[in-house]
Amino acid sequence: MPAPKVSFEFFPPKTLEASFKLWETARALAPLDPDFVSVTYGAGGTTRQLTHEAVTTINRQFGLQVAAHLTCVEATRAETMEIVQSYADAGIREIVALRGDAPKGADRFTPHAEGFANSVELIEAIAARGDMTIRCGAYPEPHPDSGDEAADVTWLKRKLDAGATSAITQFFFEPDTFFRFRDRCAAAGIDAPVIPGILPVQSWAGTKRFAATCNTTVPDWAEDAFAAATLEGPEAVRAVATGLCVDLCESLIAGGVDQLHFYTLNRPELTRDVCAALGVRPKPGLEAVA
Repeated sequence: MPAPKVSFEFFPPKTLEASFKLWETARALAPLDPDFVSVTYGAGGTTRQLTHEAVTTINRQFGLQVAAHLTCVEATRAETMEIVQSYADAGIREIVALRGDAPKGADRFTPHAEGFANSVELIEAIAARGDMTIRCGAYPEPHPDSGDEAADVTWLKRKLDAGATSAITQFFFEPDTFFRFRDRCAAAGIDAPVIPGILPVQSWAGTKRFAATCNTTVPDWAEDAFAAATLEGPEAVRAVATGLCVDLCESLIAGGVDQLHFYTLNRPELTRDVCAALGVRPKPGLEAVA
């Protein structure tokens, strides 16, 4: 089984200690020669400057292709496009364009009066520049604001038609969740790459909370496996997390997937172990350039 291409997601640090953790994570994973890495953007633009600093530093220090997350939340069109220009000025040529979640304390996303109403409008504006590669989000299970599975495929097609060239999915637990989504996309005429988003389980309780916020189904078998492992201790939990993630990735690869996007949570160990099991090996000479 050939090793897949991989990419990694980081989040911007809010403290000095978190900064060290991010740089350690980037340093640990850079030798795996990722196709790209992405850096998230806090709800309501709360990490706007931190995201910019992380993106430009990772690009400069590690020589990685970095895709900066950008959302429509609590910003005017002009402010948002100024951010795009600042990335272009820094040599960044990839954007992950998202609508974004509601700001803290709000029940749902509400567009800024002078901002982009949704990710399609944002993608159209960035694409009009002609100098950015644009990725977008995809949802194998219904988005919390979506009516049904068909609506998510319709929105994905609109985003791709607007100028995005690939999509990264929300995480999921079972390969058939992705394969069914892929089939729905194909039936809708979508032929752009749809990259599965993979979440190695760093904390089972934290993963379940995250799943609840994004409508990701938690299978009973996963609940049972982690409950049993917890009784045995941290090493057993780590072994289950690694094994289940490897099994998921191998099933996806066997089903024709050739690229995986890992949500690292700025903790590289599990992601690195899973990649090693999949045959993704460090390449000599790939390390921080400074």
